Amino acid sequence: MRVLIIGASGGIGAALAAAAEARSAAVTRLSRRDDGLDVTDEDSIARHLGALKGPFDAVLVATGALSIDGQAPEKTLRALDPQALAAQFALNAIGPALVLKHAAPLLPRQGRAVLAVLSARVGSIGDNRAGGWYGYRAAKAALNQFVHCAAIELGRTHRDLICVALHPGTVQTPLTRRYLGRHPAVPPAEAARNLWSVIDGLTPVQSGGFFDWAGKEIAW
Repeated sequence: MRVLIIGASGGIGAALAAAAEARSAAVTRLSRRDDGLDVTDEDSIARHLGALKGPFDAVLVATGALSIDGQAPEKTLRALDPQALAAQFALNAIGPALVLKHAAPLLPRQGRAVLAVLSARVGSIGDNRAGGWYGYRAAKAALNQFVHCAAIELGRTHRDLICVALHPGTVQTPLTRRYLGRHPAVPPAEAARNLWSVIDGLTPVQSGGFFDWAGKEIAW
């Protein structure tokens, strides 16, 4: 099994790569820290992914950030800042969408394959009861739509492809440390095992869906 992890230097990305290797997969890692891959720059994405030779049985996109350039999540409308909102969309929605664009040629046309992007439950509009976190929520909601559209398009040419958005749960990483409070969280290794278990159980019929770490579908 050949696996490509985008964002492999982050807490969840590194754990996903390690878990895949423990399953005897051949893993290719790409990240900004280790390889200079900048998902906010399409030229960088095209250069790094264009240098790879497919097909990959699984491509996982584990990039993203809650706080960008020290900007905390907005709690009120008064806190909205256009530059901060644009940064959220660039990193958490547009970047992964461009990765989908350039990863598509690396997928097999026949046989089961997985294209999974890490999203977040807070990107669910139907599940939103608390409000706040405007930019991050909106960017993840946009990401979910990108994934759903890609699943429809790619499903026409890749009949056995599973293209999904996944919520890893609350994971103990630098991204969440400041905002955990008393909220329960799991170590990255446990989150990775959970996500691989979900991926193992998905079928092409579920392509285009949004699932949590336990395999339960999340409302859009």
